[in-house]
Amino acid sequence: MISKYVTVGDRIDIESIKATGADATEKKLYRSQVFDIESEDRIKVAMPMEQGRVILLPVDEEFNLCFYTPSGLYQCLGRVAERYKSNNIFVLVMELTTDIRKYQRREYYRLNCVLDMKSTMINQNDVSSFSEKVHFIDTDLTFDNGTMVDISGGGARFISRVKYPKDSNILFTFDLFVNDALTSYKLLGKVLVSQEIQGREGEYEHRIMFVNIMNDDRESIIKYIFEEERRIRRREKGM
Repeated sequence: MISKYVTVGDRIDIESIKATGADATEKKLYRSQVFDIESEDRIKVAMPMEQGRVILLPVDEEFNLCFYTPSGLYQCLGRVAERYKSNNIFVLVMELTTDIRKYQRREYYRLNCVLDMKSTMINQNDVSSFSEKVHFIDTDLTFDNGTMVDISGGGARFISRVKYPKDSNILFTFDLFVNDALTSYKLLGKVLVSQEIQGREGEYEHRIMFVNIMNDDRESIIKYIFEEERRIRRREKGM
């Protein structure tokens, strides 16, 4: 419920989801202010301005919203549903497309999931032999089956019957449905935590951080997370 956390007058950052710029990595960020709260799913914000000019954000385009409130930062996605001028104030009507949640900068939101994956440990000396994007997998490598239980733009958590040492490097593969198409990922990860699951002898939980992940892969994973959140939200609403 947005009204539980956000009030009229709170500052808001409106960040483009789509990357722009010559290298397609820069995301445009606009600063604005909450003008009104119409409902738990719709808010009004003042149209952002740059150098005295009103920025007309495209209708139907989706943005990442970050609210600055007295109790901290909160984040969700929002779609521009409408824009108009009222009493010399240019207004954007934003329809919230995901639930609002506590947000810490430089951290990625983790989505709970159940996904098949495969993993194998590689030597530290071999890490440099892999390019930033893993184009191939050595057929001599033996992969172990595992189950990914959460994922974010910065890493993942998975369960397997193999214990990987802390700080070891692993190569792992998995598939996600993004834009209604199956996308395969082959990524490098560093093990941050590896511990046996209590009451489940021989099963280990690992938390990993992505290493040398390409921006395209990270953005694709984040897009998958947002899409899954929207599906969950629709199911909860019975749509």
